Amino acid sequence: VVEAYKRGLSPAVGYELNPWLLCLANYRAWKAGYHGKVSFLKKDLWKVNLSDCYNVIVFLAPSVKPPLAAKLLAELPDEARVVAGRFPFPSWTPTSTLGQGLEQVWAYDMKEVRREAQSSTEGSPV
Repeated sequence: VVEAYKRGLSPAVGYELNPWLLCLANYRAWKAGYHGKVSFLKKDLWKVNLSDCYNVIVFLAPSVKPPLAAKLLAELPDEARVVAGRFPFPSWTPTSTLGQGLEQVWAYDMKEVRREAQSSTEGSPV
């Protein structure tokens, strides 16, 4: 969240349910001098409406990616970009990637993800 803010994305908000990780995130933001500029909220990502988000950064286990992909497809606007750290979305083709190994990230533009999903459903026999 801090890195996103440093790169000009605002508002920069993170969601976390684990109180220890929430405290750690707030502490690190404060220590880096970003207190009040970024925020971390104790909220369930599955219950948050993401329809007004245009930049989403996720760092989640592979098992969570398929249900999260469905949520993002349902809620994000076409102009949104999703960046996944460490693990890609298995059914999406990235627009770009950066890094390698444990430091690799994948970027997905929702308009392209939707276009690909629509063309794959149109081409499949029913």
